Amino acid sequence: MLATAFLLSGSLNLFAQQAETEKEVTVPKNWHQLDPATSGFNGISLDKAYELVKSKKLKSTKILVAVIDSGIDTLHEDLKPVLWTNPKEIPGNGIDDDHNGYVDDVHGWNFLGGKDGRNVKEDSYEGARVYNKLKPKWENKEVDSTKLSAAEKAEYAMYLKAKDKVVGGVDKEEVAYLKQLVPKFLAGDSAIRTQLGKEEYNGNDLKNAEITDPKGKMAKMLILNICKANNSYEISNQQLIDDINGQLRKADAAENAPKEYRKEIVGDDESNINDRNYGNNDIMAGTPFHGTHCSGIIAAARNNGKGIDGIADNVSIMMLRAVPDGDEHDKDIANAIRYAVDNGARIISMSFGKDFSPEKQWVDDAFRYAEKKGVLLVHAAGNDAKNIDSADNFPNPVYVNGKGRASNVITVGASGDMKNGGLTASFSNYGKKETDVFAPGVSIYSTIPGDTTYGNASGTSMACPVVAGIAALVLEHYPTLTPQQLKYVIEKSTVPPTEKVNKPGTDEKVELSEICKTGGIVNAYGAMKLAGTIKTPKQKETLPKATIKKSKVG
Repeated sequence: MLATAFLLSGSLNLFAQQAETEKEVTVPKNWHQLDPATSGFNGISLDKAYELVKSKKLKSTKILVAVIDSGIDTLHEDLKPVLWTNPKEIPGNGIDDDHNGYVDDVHGWNFLGGKDGRNVKEDSYEGARVYNKLKPKWENKEVDSTKLSAAEKAEYAMYLKAKDKVVGGVDKEEVAYLKQLVPKFLAGDSAIRTQLGKEEYNGNDLKNAEITDPKGKMAKMLILNICKANNSYEISNQQLIDDINGQLRKADAAENAPKEYRKEIVGDDESNINDRNYGNNDIMAGTPFHGTHCSGIIAAARNNGKGIDGIADNVSIMMLRAVPDGDEHDKDIANAIRYAVDNGARIISMSFGKDFSPEKQWVDDAFRYAEKKGVLLVHAAGNDAKNIDSADNFPNPVYVNGKGRASNVITVGASGDMKNGGLTASFSNYGKKETDVFAPGVSIYSTIPGDTTYGNASGTSMACPVVAGIAALVLEHYPTLTPQQLKYVIEKSTVPPTEKVNKPGTDEKVELSEICKTGGIVNAYGAMKLAGTIKTPKQKETLPKATIKKSKVG
C-alpha cells in the first residue's frame, strides 16, 4: 500500500467526532531544511551543508535518483528542469531505440499501464489477494503442520495471517456507518464543487467559504475536522473519496474475491518475473500527486525563484510508476528497481509499503541486484504507528530465505518540527532494529500537480525522500562512495534529541534510541562533513605513494 500522504487511514473514526482544537503554530514552509540551533525547528541544516560545499570548493557530479511511486506531473515548473531524459531514446517515435524492451521510455516507465494507453489507478490490497488465492487450498481443511514441507508451512502461515487480517480486521459497525455516510458526503461534495466552481478542492479552500447547501455544510465540517486532526489543510475532496473507496474495498474483500484491476489492463503474465516488457510510458497517468510531492522534496529546481528548493541541486529524477491506489504488486516493484539500476540510478526512493509480500523473493533478488551494482535504496517505514521489528512491513532488507539481509537499504521513520506536535510523528512506524533513522515528515511543503502548485503533506512518505535528497547531495560531491558508505555517513551523522520523545501512537516518553537503530534525526550538514573523511579506493589512489605507506588509517 502506498505510504498515504495525508494519513487518512484513521478518518473513519473522525467522521463520528469533533477533532480537538489545535493551537495554530506558524511554521516556515521549508522548516524541514532549517538548522535546529538557529531556527528552533528540527530540520536537516541544509544551508550549513551548502556553506560547507562552498567553503571546500567541492565539485559536483550529477546524480540520477529514481522515485518508485504513483506518477509525476511532468509539466510542473519546478520539476521539468530536473526530469531525467533517456539519452538513447527518441521521444514519440514509437520505437524502442535503446532496445531495452520499453518503447519511448523518455523520463522513466509506467509498470501499471497497458499497451493500449489505459492505466491502473486503484487496486486491491495484498492481504485480500493472498487470502483469496490460498483460500481454496486451505479453507476448512484439517491441517497437520508436522506433515507439511517447509514451503507449505510458510504458505499456510501466510494464509492464516491473511485470513485474520482480511476477515478478522473488519469492523462491521464501522463499515455500515461508512456506507450510510457515503451518499450524504458525495451529495455534499457535489454541492461544494458546484458552489466553488472546481472539481477538486481542499481544506484551505473551505476555511473561509460560506457553503449554503445543508449537505455541503456537513461535508465541509467533516473535511475540516480531518484536516485539523492530520495537521494539514491540503487534504482534498478527491484524496478523501479515494480513501473511503479504499476502506470499502478492504471491507468487501472479507466476503468477495478482490477485483483484478491490474490483470485486464496490463496484460502480462504476473506469475512470471521474467515477463518484464509490459507497461507504457505514461508516468503522469492521472495519479501523480504522491510522486510529484516526493520528487519535489528531493530535487525541485533550486534558486530559480519559483515555489520551493529541493534538497539536492545537481540531480535528475527518474519516475517509475508502480504504486496504485491500493497495494503495489511485488513483480512491479522488482522490475522497477531493475529498470532504475540498469538505467544508471544511484539512489532509489521508495515511499510505499504493505503487510504481505507473497513474491518477496523477486524483490529480494532486485535488492541484491541493486546492491551488486552500487545503488542505495531508501524506504519509508510506514504510517501505522507500529513496531516493525515484529510487525510485517514490506519491502524490507531481511531476505525471505533467512540468509542475511541487504546492506544497501535505509528505512526511515518520520519526525516532527519540534514546535508542532513533538519530535516524532504520531503516525510513524518505528523499531530499534528495523528503523534506521528518523527524518522530517510532518507538514512538508513541496510540489503538487498543477504546473505551478505547491502544498503540504505528511507521512514517512515525505521523510523517505528527505533522506534520499541528503544521500543525493552527498553523492554529488563524493561520487565514489559505495551505498554502504553512503548509508554509514547518513546514519552516523544523525543528531540524537536532547529530550525523550513520544513513542508513536502513544503518550509514552522514550529515548529515540529505543525505537530507532541510530537514535537520531538525519542532518545534511553532518552527513556532508562526515563524507569528507571517508576514504574510498579511488581517493586513495590519487594520494602520493609516500603518504599511503605511512598512513595508519589504511
